[in-house]
Amino acid sequence: MPRMTGAQALIEMLKAEGVEYVFGNPGTAESAIIDVLEDTPELQYILSVQEGTAMGMADAYARITGKVGFVNLHIDSGLANGISLLTNAYEGGTPLILTSANKDVRKLAEGRFDLHRMAEQFTKWSVEVTHPEQIPSVMRRAFTIAQTAPTGPVYLSFAANSLDDEGEMEIVPSATSYPEARPDPAAVEAAGAILEGAAQPVLIVGDRVGLGGGASEAVRLAELTGARVYATNLGRVNFPTSHPQYLGTLNPTMPAGRAALADADAVVIAGTGLGGYFYFEGRALAPDARLIHIDSDAAVIGASEPTDVGIVAGATAGLADLSSDLERRLTGEGREAAAIRASAVGEQHEAQRQAWRDRVEARRDLSPMSTERMMTELAAALPDDALFVDDSITTRASVYGALDFDDPDDLVGIAGGALGWGMGGALGAKLARPDQPVVAVIGDGSAMMTIQTLWTATAQQIPVVYVICNNESYRILKLNMNVWQTQIAGRPEPQTNYLGMDFAVPFDMAAIANAFGVRGRRIDEPSEVGPALTEAIASGEPVVLDVRIDGAVPTS
Repeated sequence: MPRMTGAQALIEMLKAEGVEYVFGNPGTAESAIIDVLEDTPELQYILSVQEGTAMGMADAYARITGKVGFVNLHIDSGLANGISLLTNAYEGGTPLILTSANKDVRKLAEGRFDLHRMAEQFTKWSVEVTHPEQIPSVMRRAFTIAQTAPTGPVYLSFAANSLDDEGEMEIVPSATSYPEARPDPAAVEAAGAILEGAAQPVLIVGDRVGLGGGASEAVRLAELTGARVYATNLGRVNFPTSHPQYLGTLNPTMPAGRAALADADAVVIAGTGLGGYFYFEGRALAPDARLIHIDSDAAVIGASEPTDVGIVAGATAGLADLSSDLERRLTGEGREAAAIRASAVGEQHEAQRQAWRDRVEARRDLSPMSTERMMTELAAALPDDALFVDDSITTRASVYGALDFDDPDDLVGIAGGALGWGMGGALGAKLARPDQPVVAVIGDGSAMMTIQTLWTATAQQIPVVYVICNNESYRILKLNMNVWQTQIAGRPEPQTNYLGMDFAVPFDMAAIANAFGVRGRRIDEPSEVGPALTEAIASGEPVVLDVRIDGAVPTS
């Protein structure tokens, strides 16, 4: 076996695993790694000047390509900055390896932090490497864990001596694995029996459906049952949004979500848990509703709702096997009943679309422009082959009103609650899909969390178009304040000045972009949105469109 330093072994393992990019912000502790990378042209180091940018890039890149994203940050301070968006990677199940170097293990008396303990709450595995010979096997295990369902991030800390010292190394990549576990046939049979007799079935899909390429299997089950379909999130395309049985996103634990599910007698949840920040007593579903929960993460099954059939399996495999079971079960009468249900859901779908069109017209002439008008103008100019990066936060309803996302290559969106993902996420998306135009719609509050991303965009000349929804506030906090006051505190109407939620000095995002060397343009008129987008995409450069929109919040 060849003899080499730990740092050399680390880089050789990255090459063996087929890694293309190292997303990072270096420090003195990482000198040994950077030294080897200088002589490794196969790996491109993408420098960010804020750690959240590196995390966002790696997250989107990994979720689009299915490859493991690799991030290297600086000791405790850099890791601490990166943990904010590590929470999104953990919640969204991103296959990602986050690393940083640490002081030599012999610096015990002087003091050194246990970096792996900082990250362990937000990872599938978190460990410190203390000897160079450990690196190949630890890297193999890290890649395996990150890619094994339920996929998710891993953190590795490298003690300085593990990078500097030499050892005999066997450079062998992780095994090719096939992690899509099939469900237990007995569980599928029990679930099929429930759905066979359901009169008001509902299918709720989450991001592990999209990550596993399972949208088509979700459609198959929906059409067999005539179910109403909702998504908890759209980090990927979990269900084609133009499909007549798709009724939008909802949080089943919130009052509005509970109301939408009140008549459901059978509910299938696939590729997601039931979560949310606020606590509400009682069940999300009606007491007599039967719940079938399919997920590769056994921990989410039954975690917040009594479950009749829990199926621990990949969401795609679970949906496929359940559909196959139903195809054997359903009689002609059952199929006819499903078709009648599907037709009724289609009418509901069209009513939602008409309500959207009515809202666009009712708010057409607002100044600043409405989010509905902004997204309608943008949708008209968006190329058919564009990859849309969604970090729109409170503009999201208008995004999904104006645009359909049916193809897996249409969309990548934020998968957790930490702001700042979309700026770096857009760059990672472009690196993953270099031949597609990438357009990112991002709230102004989220953009400012990682605005330093613009430096990386111009330094690397990554041609992404950022469309900033500038409503001069943390509007999401205002909406959540209203929920807290009315639903938790029990007040008939919100009574608040929204302290700390308005930007008294609005961000001039176009000027900020220009200062970073990215072409920025302020847009006040709706008629400017489409032409500006077309021009920005054609430029082949990173561009920021600073769109001023209405930020008013409904009070009831």
